[in-house]
Amino acid sequence: MVIEIDFNSDEALYLQLRNQIVLGIATSRFREGDALPSVRQLAENIGINMHTVNKAYSVLKQEGFVKVDRRRGAVIAVDIDKIQALEEVREALQVILAKAVCKNISREEVHSLIDEIYEEYGGL
Repeated sequence: MVIEIDFNSDEALYLQLRNQIVLGIATSRFREGDALPSVRQLAENIGINMHTVNKAYSVLKQEGFVKVDRRRGAVIAVDIDKIQALEEVREALQVILAKAVCKNISREEVHSLIDEIYEEYGGL
């Protein structure tokens, strides 16, 4: 598992880790049922504190991307309810689109960016 953490970023390490795993799911690097490394193992591999990894795994669990199995540890389990997921996307897009409008980014440019990003994820 290749996780890239930017130690110079202003973004919290646990959020970077969470985002890397979500991106891995979206790009099919991680699939339903795949076990993630143990907290200790991932912390050692990346060079971060175990509590940071544990916090990222907890957030992923709360968001419905992983479940915790006693024998296998954290396992990819994308079970977010679609209606809830759409509402979360709507809330995030409202702010992003407001920023785009303020910067005079056109609807066509936004649509082009969305199409480009969807292509990266296999054209879902």
